[in-house]
Amino acid sequence: MRANLDPEGVLSLLRATGSLLEGHFRLTSGRHSDRFFLMPHTFQHPAETERLCAGLAALFAADGVETVVGPATGGIILAYEVARQLGRLTGRPVRAMFTEKTEDGGMALKRQWRLRAGERVLVVEDAVTTGGSVRKAIAAIRPYEPALVGVGCIVDRSGGQVDFGVPLRSLVQVAVDSWAPAECPLCRAGVPLVLPKA
Repeated sequence: MRANLDPEGVLSLLRATGSLLEGHFRLTSGRHSDRFFLMPHTFQHPAETERLCAGLAALFAADGVETVVGPATGGIILAYEVARQLGRLTGRPVRAMFTEKTEDGGMALKRQWRLRAGERVLVVEDAVTTGGSVRKAIAAIRPYEPALVGVGCIVDRSGGQVDFGVPLRSLVQVAVDSWAPAECPLCRAGVPLVLPKA
């Protein structure tokens, strides 16, 4: 399965499923960009999601992962399918969990889920830019004292600037240019502006 998932293949799959949009977009920050990722669009498609998660699982197959954790809501499907693919690759059962938002803006493991001290945990996210959701998920599991083996993501948009203290592995690294509205070349060219989350 992974053979067809070189970085350009990943981007082609994300374009085909509507996750990678190209044009002129207003980001949440207010800046403008020529690319925007809406990763949940791909997760509507089980076969494509399986391919991506198989590729992501292969990056961690040698790390003895026992549990995969993803931040809700974007990481729920991802954690489940990466755990399933790790189990298929290694022949060992792998659990899947997700952290949930708390009233104070953090995240927590709920539903009476527990990790044991030293349990080998992989945290997954669909796309990493600043790493905020991943950091909250790591903070949520830290009290259980697991052995965090790494962070996996489909798309790394961080430009190598995010450090979680463990390996960060991705299927593709993407540099996404952005500009202040007054400096945006797409505005100057008259390209219509889209608010992708509207």
